[in-house]
Amino acid sequence: MRILLVSQMYPGPDTPALGSFVATLERELEARGHELARAVVDRTGGRSRHARLALDVVREARRFRPEVVYAHFLVPAGLLAAIAGRTPLVLTAHGQDVENARNNRAVREATRLAVRRAHSVVAVSSWLLDRLVEVVPGAQRKSTVIDCGVDLERFSVCSAEAARAEIGWSPEGTAFVCVGSLSERKNVLGLARAFERRGEGSLAFVGDGPLRGALEGRPGIHLEGTVDHGAVPAWFAAADVVCQPSMIEPFGLSTLEGLASGRSVVATRIGGPPEFVPPEAGVLVDPADDDALEAALEKAAGLPRPNVAARHAAEAHDVRRQAERVEELLLRARLGRQA
Repeated sequence: MRILLVSQMYPGPDTPALGSFVATLERELEARGHELARAVVDRTGGRSRHARLALDVVREARRFRPEVVYAHFLVPAGLLAAIAGRTPLVLTAHGQDVENARNNRAVREATRLAVRRAHSVVAVSSWLLDRLVEVVPGAQRKSTVIDCGVDLERFSVCSAEAARAEIGWSPEGTAFVCVGSLSERKNVLGLARAFERRGEGSLAFVGDGPLRGALEGRPGIHLEGTVDHGAVPAWFAAADVVCQPSMIEPFGLSTLEGLASGRSVVATRIGGPPEFVPPEAGVLVDPADDDALEAALEKAAGLPRPNVAARHAAEAHDVRRQAERVEELLLRARLGRQA
């Protein structure tokens, strides 16, 4: 098939981690023999980026003449793909796009238009699909849950000692690692408080954000900052426990990457993680409950290192299998058949 990929997030020279999950699925679709062109935003900021995306969608559709369009995020990317032509369209909802529709009437109407135009809609978790259907009931009959998947070769079970030597981190005691932005949504202060109350081990934050100052100087806490995209797997491998106790996670890709690395996880119970984290692989927690988070760290620290059950749980979400499922939807859209 000739597939036009449309996304408002895509890795760029200055933002290699931006929408990396989109690029990973693109790579797997190409590996399955399909030809892809793209109209994407590969940078952050700037009010003109979505206007440029609209122009790119029209230009690439005319040049490439796709048989099907595959758009990530409902609005604006999905909407732009929907109004740019009559080519069969498959949309993927990722999370914030659904929240925007829930909270803004204009975005909600735009989302309904995009969904109505689409042949199929993908949600990255059942939790997210339920929230989408609440505001766009018409999405129910044409929706499927397919998560972003994880690259099981990139995130694999490796020696923690070798990984720590590679990244230059020498934790004392249990090694806890949190990968993501230092923001309120990621609940990094709650995690820091629970870690301090537990009183053992080392906690590394990999990423940057507005709460960095509030984390600086705390005993046992290491702030690595933003790392090269290629170094991320080593940080997961360096952990004994991967911590992602976000206030909300529509899917929870970092949690899945931790599982794929054979590491036990502490993850939020609000959103997607309950759909793929079994009890033997980690602990799900109410992110607003500091006592529960402290207990979760204690319980996860007692799980096997490495954790074979964690890797096994991740294997059910191999990105190659997820790409195959997306491929089936794209083929049906091209042929005009509903699931």
